[in-house]
This record gives sequence, C-alpha cells and structure tokens, in this order.
Amino acid sequence: MSAVRIARGKFDGINACAGANGVISAAAMDQRGSLQKAIGKAREDGQATAEDLATFKKAVVSVLTPHASAILIDPEFGLLALEVKAPDCGVLLAYEKTGYDATVKGRLPDLLDEWSVRRLVDAGANAIKILLYYDPADDEKINTVKHAFIERVGAECTALDVPFFLEPVTYRDDVSGLDWAKAKPEAVTRSMDEFSKAKYGVDVLKVEVPIDMKFVSGTRSFTGEEAYTREDALRLFKEASDAATKPFIYLS
Repeated sequence: MSAVRIARGKFDGINACAGANGVISAAAMDQRGSLQKAIGKAREDGQATAEDLATFKKAVVSVLTPHASAILIDPEFGLLALEVKAPDCGVLLAYEKTGYDATVKGRLPDLLDEWSVRRLVDAGANAIKILLYYDPADDEKINTVKHAFIERVGAECTALDVPFFLEPVTYRDDVSGLDWAKAKPEAVTRSMDEFSKAKYGVDVLKVEVPIDMKFVSGTRSFTGEEAYTREDALRLFKEASDAATKPFIYLS
C-alpha cells in the first residue's frame, strides 16, 4: 500500500485511537441487540433493560480501556461508560442502527435517528464507525443503495474532518459452511477493493480475515473439510492485502 495523504483532523483522530507504538488495538463494546439477548438469557425474567446494557458497558469499559488503545462503543447505551474510560484511550462511536430488517432483502443499513457525525463528535468521538453487511455479488440495485449510503457518511465525516472507520461484514444469502468458506476470500477481497475507492471517504477499513481457519488443512483449527491449504491461505491473505489502498485492521 502506498503512502496515504490525510487531513489534519482525520490524522489526529486516528492517532487518538492508536497506542504509543502507532498500533490500533481497539476493544469493541458497541453490541446492542446481541448483548441485550445475552443479558436477558442470563436473568431469571429473561429481560434486559437499557439500564442493564449501560451498566454492563460501563463495567467493561472501566476494566478494558487501560489495556486498549481505543474503545468502540455505541451512543445509545454507552455514553455514560465513557466517563470511566482510561484517559489515554481513544473513542470510536458507532453510527449505524444495530442489526437489519430481516423482512427486507439485502440487509440494508440505517443510521441512528437522533445522531449525526457532528453530534457524535460533540459526544466525544475521535472517529466514526459504520458496520455494513455487504455481498459484492449481490443485486446491483441493493449494492447501489449501500454504496450511496457509505458515500453520504463519508462526505459527512470529511466535512467534520473526523476519521471514518468502515466495517464491511461479508455474507451471501443461503450459502454457508464449506461453500461459503470457498466464496469468502473473493467477497472480502472485492469489498476491500471497493471501499478503498476515494469516493467513499473511508480512512480505515475494519475487515474480516479472508479465510475460515477451520477449513484450512494442515492447521490445528482444521475440522476435516478442506477449502484451502496453508499455502492457499497465505496467498489469499496477500491478495486481500494487495486489494486495499486504505489502512485496514483485521477483526478478531
């Protein structure tokens, strides 16, 4: 990847999310729907309130931020938690609504109704994060909607001179297991290539590894069905890396 030119505000925001060594080691605590279900399952009444989520996030932020360069959190339930974060820990605030409408084809994204990039910055964000479910081989109309959505968020971040972290999560409807393991490398690589384009205004990509380790033969994670050899896996990592012209972080 060649050198990247970046505005001062975006540069400072990215540095605020990195440690002294320049490495971003962020902890994620922006889960909402899944966390609500998990807490509800652990409680006798099966319910989890907004207060429960806020309390849980506050506890996690207090414990983890001394060891993380940044915390990714949501403004819906996580703002109070920022009061107890480590002073030198950067803040990424999520801008998207949790989940997606399963009754509508395409896993379309949506923004939080009461928030804007300006409001997120005022609330303490050093950077803005969007999670986008993305299948580069999906219907052109669906991906046009998603591309325009990311362009709008990117323009908003550029106007406020704040870094834009995009997390494209790949999927393919009705494809799973070994079939998806074989399709995933191309999906991840094409996503990294697409959203590296300047028109989206993305500064950092948060991406999946381009393989599924349990399908890599010759590794401790291998479960018996082969999608790739170790040599294939190394090549696929390199191809994905070469496709990106923006800095990227692998999701853990």
